[in-house]
Amino acid sequence: MEARIDKWMWATRIFKSRTIAVEACKKNRVMVNDVPVKPSRMIKPGDVISIRKPPIIYSFKVLAITTNRIGAKLVPDYLENVTPPEQYELLELQKISGFVDRARGTGRPTKKDRRDLDDFTTPVFLDEDFDFGL
Repeated sequence: MEARIDKWMWATRIFKSRTIAVEACKKNRVMVNDVPVKPSRMIKPGDVISIRKPPIIYSFKVLAITTNRIGAKLVPDYLENVTPPEQYELLELQKISGFVDRARGTGRPTKKDRRDLDDFTTPVFLDEDFDFGL
């Protein structure tokens, strides 16, 4: 049995809607066996799907085909997560870095972010009478 990749990704809850799944395919963020695919690409059990959701690339092995949306508890019956651990380490580093590595388009830093950044970047000894020993 085969199914369209956009429909399968929606049915297995990788994406919230088919529209988002189609957009990801059109932006070359979805690959089957390391080949970028169109939303209409038919997949079968055994295919490995790589999905780039910045900052990491998720990889899933297709175990079974479905075109109907399934419950979250049934998802492991249809796909196997084969994402390398290094990718999850990148995600943790992204979370730790916080506002310093701000994603483009997330808006300006808040006043608290700016103050924290100022505290981080300015030296502790800003006393004018301090002799640097020069």
